[in-house]
Amino acid sequence: MTDLATEDVVLTDRAAMRVAKILKSEQPGAALRIGVSGGGCSGFQYTFDIVTDRADDDLTLARDGATVLIDPMSLEYMKGCRIDFVDDLIGQSFKIENPNATASCGCGTSFSI
Repeated sequence: MTDLATEDVVLTDRAAMRVAKILKSEQPGAALRIGVSGGGCSGFQYTFDIVTDRADDDLTLARDGATVLIDPMSLEYMKGCRIDFVDDLIGQSFKIENPNATASCGCGTSFSI
């Protein structure tokens, strides 16, 4: 398996495998929507939701049972991101490496531009 990449976002193999595992227990057609909203300790924060609704202008990353959606507004803040899944001593989580972020919090879920 190789990382799934568009010119905008990279979804690693580990992240795709984890998304597929999560979606197996959801209703058919479900996807993981990753977004950006105002808030968090650094100004913006990532959101993760399981959804069944899709918009025509969503960026869709799909393979091997994994589907990730990113809306156009969030994509503006996530261009060039690498979405990974980590399992280490402090726990399991999706990790977004954002080249646009000038600062981020210790937990990795909020950032500033």
